Amino acid sequence: MPSGIVQALKQVSLSIDEGESVAIVGPSGSGKSTLLHLLGCLDTPSEGIYLLNGADVSLLDDLQLSHLRATQIGFVFQSFNLIPTLNLYHNVRLPFLYGEMRCTESEINHRVLSAIEMVRLSHRSYHLPSQLSGGEMQRAAIARALAIDPLLILADEPTGNLDRETGQATLKLFQELHAAGRTIVIVTHDPSVASKCQRTIVMNDGGVVDAASS
Repeated sequence: MPSGIVQALKQVSLSIDEGESVAIVGPSGSGKSTLLHLLGCLDTPSEGIYLLNGADVSLLDDLQLSHLRATQIGFVFQSFNLIPTLNLYHNVRLPFLYGEMRCTESEINHRVLSAIEMVRLSHRSYHLPSQLSGGEMQRAAIARALAIDPLLILADEPTGNLDRETGQATLKLFQELHAAGRTIVIVTHDPSVASKCQRTIVMNDGGVVDAASS
């Protein structure tokens, strides 16, 4: 920055075990989004290391990081990020356009339809996003994350654009995914969302101030 170097994160040291559900909370500007971007390999650390499944991903180049994101990390965003001209099926199928999945056409089709069924949207498979409710669009985004069978699911304020009832249904789905063994990290401002997770990481001023289990 013109005023000098801005340290978004400082001396952050933490571990997340396979199968954990973790909430990251803290005030605006505390470093939550930067940490999520690092965990999702959207950014790389200027110092330090990040081990994902035992491999130091901070050493990977852009092409390798793109492949990693496409094959091992499922993203769920607050704004859904569905492509409006594609129906639900093709939105869920989208990650298979990136990276070498080594899947046959029939395998891809099976994985996409299974992910859609998992979020209970089979009856909406060929609807456009504009024909879906907010809760259905969020479930479609979760299906897209699940289709690649990721090591890690990252969710950024996944209930932020939903009404209370729909938000609770979305949280229930995340709990079901966690119970099935998925590793889930959720960034949230909502204490009720964090309370549904196994562990809460509290951030402030770019550092972790608490990482207690719920």
